[in-house]
Amino acid sequence: MQETKHDKFKRVAVRRANDLLERIRILGNCSNKATYEYEPGEIDKIFTELEKALRACRARYKAQSQRPIRL
Repeated sequence: MQETKHDKFKRVAVRRANDLLERIRILGNCSNKATYEYEPGEIDKIFTELEKALRACRARYKAQSQRPIRL
């Protein structure tokens, strides 16, 4: 049986989301002051960029859902 577009989305999106969550968890390891040294501004910049990327990604999904269906 051929994989549907929805099945493909679930397979790929779940794997990619899980990969991102793991990478975020690993980024959190950099908070260990015994191993790393950082300034608060550096942390703010990282999270600002992450939040910006998430907003842009969500906007792409939202834009797709608001498109009229062409027949």
